[in-house]
Amino acid sequence: MKRSLLSGLSALQGLSVLASPLSGRTSGTPETCSEPPATLELSSGPYDNYFYSDCNVAAQVVVTSPLPDSNLSLIGPRLIVAWPAGDSGICTYFAPENGVNGTLGISVVNSTVGSPLSLNYTAKEPNPGVGVQGTLRFNSSAVLTVPILGSIRTIRDFVEGPSLLQPNIQDAIQFTSSPDGSVMLERLWLDNVTTSAIRFTPVNSTSKVTVSGKTVSFEAGDYVFSAEIDYPQLTQLPPAAVLNNVSADLVTKMPVQTTALSFLSYSEKLLAGAWRFLTYFGRDLMITALLMDPVMSYGNASAMEAVLGSVCERINGTDGSACHEETIGDYATWLHLQENVTSTAMICDYKMVDTDFYLAPLMQSYFLNNPVGQTRWQAFSSTPAGAINAANKNLTWGQLALRNAEKTMSQAALFAQNPCKENLVHLKPGEIVGEWRDSTYGIGGGRIPYDVNTALMPAALRAIAALSRAGIYAGRHNWAEQADKYAQIWEDETLHFFQVTIPAETAKQRLTSYVQAGNFPGPAEADTIDSDVVFHALALDGYNNLSQVQVMNSDDCFRHFLLNTTNQPQLTSFINQTATNIRRTFPAGLNSGVGMLVANPAFGPDEVYARNWTTGAYHGTVVWSWQLAMMAKGLERQLGRCNAEHQHAQPDFCADKLVYNNVRDAYNTLWDGIEANKDLLSEEVWSFVYRDGQFTAAPLGNIPPPPGVGAQTESDIVQLWSLTFLAVTRNQAFR
Repeated sequence: MKRSLLSGLSALQGLSVLASPLSGRTSGTPETCSEPPATLELSSGPYDNYFYSDCNVAAQVVVTSPLPDSNLSLIGPRLIVAWPAGDSGICTYFAPENGVNGTLGISVVNSTVGSPLSLNYTAKEPNPGVGVQGTLRFNSSAVLTVPILGSIRTIRDFVEGPSLLQPNIQDAIQFTSSPDGSVMLERLWLDNVTTSAIRFTPVNSTSKVTVSGKTVSFEAGDYVFSAEIDYPQLTQLPPAAVLNNVSADLVTKMPVQTTALSFLSYSEKLLAGAWRFLTYFGRDLMITALLMDPVMSYGNASAMEAVLGSVCERINGTDGSACHEETIGDYATWLHLQENVTSTAMICDYKMVDTDFYLAPLMQSYFLNNPVGQTRWQAFSSTPAGAINAANKNLTWGQLALRNAEKTMSQAALFAQNPCKENLVHLKPGEIVGEWRDSTYGIGGGRIPYDVNTALMPAALRAIAALSRAGIYAGRHNWAEQADKYAQIWEDETLHFFQVTIPAETAKQRLTSYVQAGNFPGPAEADTIDSDVVFHALALDGYNNLSQVQVMNSDDCFRHFLLNTTNQPQLTSFINQTATNIRRTFPAGLNSGVGMLVANPAFGPDEVYARNWTTGAYHGTVVWSWQLAMMAKGLERQLGRCNAEHQHAQPDFCADKLVYNNVRDAYNTLWDGIEANKDLLSEEVWSFVYRDGQFTAAPLGNIPPPPGVGAQTESDIVQLWSLTFLAVTRNQAFR
């Protein structure tokens, strides 16, 4: 991967934009910026990404052009311009005019317009049109086949779903030609205020673009594309404001990563990823903050408080649920219209069951363990809610955090009193997703997720106990003891429901069968199985009447990172099986030449496992960067417990030479894989192909999805929680 750093509807008539951005500009000229634009060029496979941000706008351009080995049923010529403001985007698909698929190539090139991008600005009221411009080159004549103007969510639904578009959105696109030879596509949003537009202008007389009805045709050549929206922009945090003073040198040491982090960081919230997730995702933000705690800025107007504040602001004030995903901009207006409501107000998705449990651990990390955070609770907790989520007016962030904790305590009580399967945390009725593996086959249709029950719930309870002892939860002093009691039961009594033990000979047979069935073209690695294979099921009660979803996985990392468990026989056994599975090479384990895989279906007793968890599945036999970071930090924390000053505080596994060395070897195997794939670490997810006897990294979007999945999911080139290697580094003491 190449990386270089360069310095309406009638019902809506009269409706005003209700979003609460932090800056808007109404002057006739762009604001003069005190710093030069921040730009990035990042490429992976057929996707070339260009980032541009200054004091007027932040935008990303993604150009997709098929490579010689691209799967043409998945990859086609496409231009996307994406804005964090409003989670907005413009997407244009192109096809070769000659009809021969694979012959059209497009690229962004340096020109007098930009190197390759520059600011595009149009004076308007109440907000100027802002975006970027650059030069797009066609190697042959082309036709614009599908334009989408408005929301990233609309683009995502088209790209990743059944390729359906809403007529009332598409029919609003206006196609016009101008005397200067340019063609413009423009659409008024459903709010009847905001406009998205993109103009294509020939660079010289050898290039020509024409429009006939809604068909736009290009001759081979260069065209300036100028894209803009007149939606109020967010206030971006520069790299130095996202990092704390001690970590300021990362701006020069890791400029690509810190520039990418800044592109996703704003004064009111951080964003999950570019281009597909340019909005608030509670889980992503809190996991990032937990892993990046050593380097993230803290105090008033800091990145840490932007995360905590954005989560508290969006809590459901009625039941305490944390918001999973925020829907804003044009897509929010469209969703409201489906309910016959005329509004542009943000909408929160509360279907996930895991997001609730990250808040208390993050609050403990900041308000109890950080010296600056210790002084900030009073001011933070008294902040009035409702600026973004109007439903929370008349509440404070502190009150909302309390309601979140009350929900956790209520959920935990039943299992603490009667630790049976029925009292574990289940996905919500009617939902097939509920935690981070939120794809069709992510947890195999399971109703009771492994990570939530064995790690996230007890971690939240431990944090609630600590916060209660510190007086954070007003009037809930009894939680200090009660939450710890609950946590002990959840820590000790949940793992056995998920444990899978496969006798060694059976495990070898399953590996051989997995390879012989054509699921993996490499060695079965059966000779590396020298004992029973032990792992923990992704979930209980899955599809196909599976009582356990028996997929080996990386979610042990949650327990290692978030908990210091004290049931010694259980801890020794658990950390030992984690280490063994990390060390063994796929399909015998999770190790691969492209990093630790998040899933391994090879030991599943039914063919459905190999069919659904593939190299083309979003949560299949693929690598997620943040899981590498959490597992690395989790194993480091557990090994670090062996260095406790008092021997009685050291876990028993520390004195078991075989287990301790197994864990340390796994830590180094993991880090060897991380370092060997350092150029991929900022990406969301990547897959692999196995050829010539080795694993080779491949973009997920290049590989067909499993049967039954409508369309492939492409990885974000930059993902917030994938930037956590700014803080997570190899501990040389454990080499």
